[in-house]
Amino acid sequence: MENENIIEVLNSLIIINNDRIEGYKTAEAEAKETDLKMLFGDLMETSVQNRKELVAEVTRLGATPDEGTRVTGKFFRVWMDVKAAFTGSDRKAILDSCEYGEDVILDTYKKILIQDHQEVRPREQDMLNKHYALLKADHDKVKQLRDIIANEKRLQE
Repeated sequence: MENENIIEVLNSLIIINNDRIEGYKTAEAEAKETDLKMLFGDLMETSVQNRKELVAEVTRLGATPDEGTRVTGKFFRVWMDVKAAFTGSDRKAILDSCEYGEDVILDTYKKILIQDHQEVRPREQDMLNKHYALLKADHDKVKQLRDIIANEKRLQE
């Protein structure tokens, strides 16, 4: 893969990590419970670290890292705000929204790792695999907490 192509791929991942950071800033601000605030802070930190590595790699390749977020990311954050407001901070609904965001970022990484697998150099491949593993662990935390809350609701009914 030429530098231009890998830079484009890495910049797209910078943007989606920026979307995730902003989404979890919103979720953290909306959360009333300490455990959710801590979870969202931890999830945000994963993307902060991922972004640092991606920015460093784009810079190393001689390009300027992208900044900002995508329009779709902004719409996702607005949707999370609206959903949180209308659901009265329903923990399961908030975690459902978060899991959706986690699915989006995992799918993006997976698509890049599968489609560009033969072309991505080992250095970038290792970094992206590490990011994917960290994001998958975060996804699983959100899903596990969401499932626990759903089960508790069922037991109360």
